Amino acid sequence: VARNMGKLQSKIGFHTTKYRAEGSVGQAGPAGASQQHSPAHTDAVTSVAALKPDLCVSGGRDKSVAVSSWRSGAALRRFTGHEREVTKVTSALDSSRVFSASRDKTVMMWELHGTSGPSQHFPGHDLVVTGLAVSPDASQLCTGSRDNTVCKWDTETGECVGRAAISRNLVTHLCWVPGEPYVIQTSEDKTTRVWDSRELQVAHTFPAKQHIQTCCDVSQDGRYCLSSSSGSAGHGAEATLWDLRQTRGRVCEYKGHFQTTTSCVFLPRGPTLAPSIATSSSDSTVKVWDQGTAGRG
Repeated sequence: VARNMGKLQSKIGFHTTKYRAEGSVGQAGPAGASQQHSPAHTDAVTSVAALKPDLCVSGGRDKSVAVSSWRSGAALRRFTGHEREVTKVTSALDSSRVFSASRDKTVMMWELHGTSGPSQHFPGHDLVVTGLAVSPDASQLCTGSRDNTVCKWDTETGECVGRAAISRNLVTHLCWVPGEPYVIQTSEDKTTRVWDSRELQVAHTFPAKQHIQTCCDVSQDGRYCLSSSSGSAGHGAEATLWDLRQTRGRVCEYKGHFQTTTSCVFLPRGPTLAPSIATSSSDSTVKVWDQGTAGRG
């Protein structure tokens, strides 16, 4: 059965007065055994992604992008340049390049060891950018928007080298298949698409679900992808596992959330751990599932 992690209710007192201005460190407890850092953002955090084994990148409603340490919690870099809130962030793993999408209809590229301003700017969408995926070598970028388009960009020149429009394809999320030229895309039209990035054409469309598809992820071996559904009052809100290589069909569903499933992710595999996935939901829960048995095992 899925392990319901429930509402995050800390039993440890949390005191905002321990935060100091300008990111200085405050000490907790009489012996100063733990450290607390100023928040990475001054408003809600909208997106987070892995950058390096010890670093993550986040975007927020404060229009900024931050790079933080997983271990210490410290915000190490902060990038500013967007005119409206950041909607998505991503990077090629172990790369020094960070990408952010925004409600200002643009995408920006930032260099981890560069200046606080963007190193590349990608304008061209007509509405908020809601999907962002970078190729494994960080040379190409795919973006999606509520303007029904998916675009491909050269990250070196900032040039838009492909643009495809599909009626009613309000993009909700994009992710790149590791080691492949394919990009997975979810949509408010209730479908999950597989794009061939070489010609920016749809290579496959999975059968439409009953609800909006809110998010997607791809397994590290490139064999499976996940999509998550909107829902309410126990209807919908499932995550779906799709086969990318053989049947290109539905493998199983993960049902248990009572409101929209907002995010889904394949968890890293350990030597003794069965493949697992995690989902988060508007019902205030996170659930961890056995990938092969949909939590029924």
